[in-house]
Amino acid sequence: MSPLLVFGIIAAYFSALILISYFTSRKASNDSFFTGDKQSPWFVVAFGMIGATLSGVTFISVPGEVGAFIPGTEEFKAFTYFQLVLGYLLGYFVIANVLLPMYYKLNLISIYTYLKTRYGIKSYQTGSLYFLLSQTMGASLRLLLVAGVLQLAFFDSYNIPFEITALVTILLIWVYTFRGGIKTIIWTDTLQTTFMLSAVVISIFIIADDLDLSLLGVVETIKESPYSKTWIWDWQSSKFFFKQFFAGAFIAIVMTGLDQNMMQKNLTCKNIKDAKKNMYWLSIILVPVNFLFLSLGVLLYIYAQKNGIEIPKFSDDLYPTLAINNFTAFAGIVFLLGIVAAAFSSADSALTSLTTAFCVDFMSLEKKTDKRQKTTRLSVHIAFSIIMYLIIIIFSKFNDRSIISTVFTVAGYTYGPLLGLFTFGLFTKIKVDDNWLIPIAAVLAPLLSYIINIYSKELFGGYEFGFEIIILNGALMFLALYLLSFRKNNAKQ
Repeated sequence: MSPLLVFGIIAAYFSALILISYFTSRKASNDSFFTGDKQSPWFVVAFGMIGATLSGVTFISVPGEVGAFIPGTEEFKAFTYFQLVLGYLLGYFVIANVLLPMYYKLNLISIYTYLKTRYGIKSYQTGSLYFLLSQTMGASLRLLLVAGVLQLAFFDSYNIPFEITALVTILLIWVYTFRGGIKTIIWTDTLQTTFMLSAVVISIFIIADDLDLSLLGVVETIKESPYSKTWIWDWQSSKFFFKQFFAGAFIAIVMTGLDQNMMQKNLTCKNIKDAKKNMYWLSIILVPVNFLFLSLGVLLYIYAQKNGIEIPKFSDDLYPTLAINNFTAFAGIVFLLGIVAAAFSSADSALTSLTTAFCVDFMSLEKKTDKRQKTTRLSVHIAFSIIMYLIIIIFSKFNDRSIISTVFTVAGYTYGPLLGLFTFGLFTKIKVDDNWLIPIAAVLAPLLSYIINIYSKELFGGYEFGFEIIILNGALMFLALYLLSFRKNNAKQ
């Protein structure tokens, strides 16, 4: 694809987003920005959340991971990611039946306000701070992916440095989110999910045509390839089924149910009944959609081998390299729209949720006048845009692994304290003194998890942690809260 064609596609795409922003943000208030005026149709939210849940990480990293090796072995990761996806179903069931009813009952804007009700102000702001850290890191990593693709497709042709590419990427998001906030995001997500799913389906058909395969032939080719292995039953492997399944369940709970970004969309539904419908349909649709991405990964590797194309050093580069340099111009256009849509569908809402959480949890926004609220909101929105830009630049210098692995690894340590705080609060009635020891425990839990992870083989007879490190992290925070409850009771006595 010529650079000018790429520029035209991107310009047309963002013109559509800005047009949607214009219509959805007219007469927008602060309530519109934070809650969407609680008027979002549940089916629109559900469809849009597919793109936000998958994001550019799934779009690029999951197909590339299929041909990557399991660390310390010569086995392909193949379809082992699907074990994690099945765990999502359990996680979404917990969200729909435990977390969502509680959020609606308390009529929350920031979901971390629950921690203030259950514990106190220090626990409340500790939980929100961990979300801000997790979401800023995760969203920046996702944007790093799309910035890399734009660099490859357009900016490299004019020797424009990556720093400029990253800046443009951030500015594009800011332009269409700063007025309407979550009310705009609900509708832009729908457009972006459509482009993303269309891209993966069209890519599969294009590759199948090149390989001269019918639909049945595609199924048989994937089934017979060495990349289709799904189940791992070696308990010492980081891809062991039960490790992946339960890690998937807890990742879904923390990265959706305890995540302001995802829950803010659910909370724009009219009532709890609609919010539950949204969550159930989302969980049902995500399983075949993830299977589709894994199938695309197998076909990409087979296509590269058949055409004598060198496999890139980093698995994340496989899909963009083939789509931009080897597929037809039409396929390249489809891919470009897909990756831009996938990456921005999660990153734009992340910027909105970061603004919401900081304004509500740290700036006491409800105590300000409407005019002052708007000024504060815009200032915070700009500040987080700058922070995300700086993180993208830093990670672009040092990250040397699959982005999806990095995202889940970061989540395992940053969401663990949140998991412990919410689990202890929801499933026990034990009182804990809300003091400076809780933030300290929230720091020590991930630190101790990291140390245990390093020495896990020596400590547990060869056992190696994978993404399930988040369960250990949350359990350590839970234990810390339980021990602190004894301190409160002894003080009373």
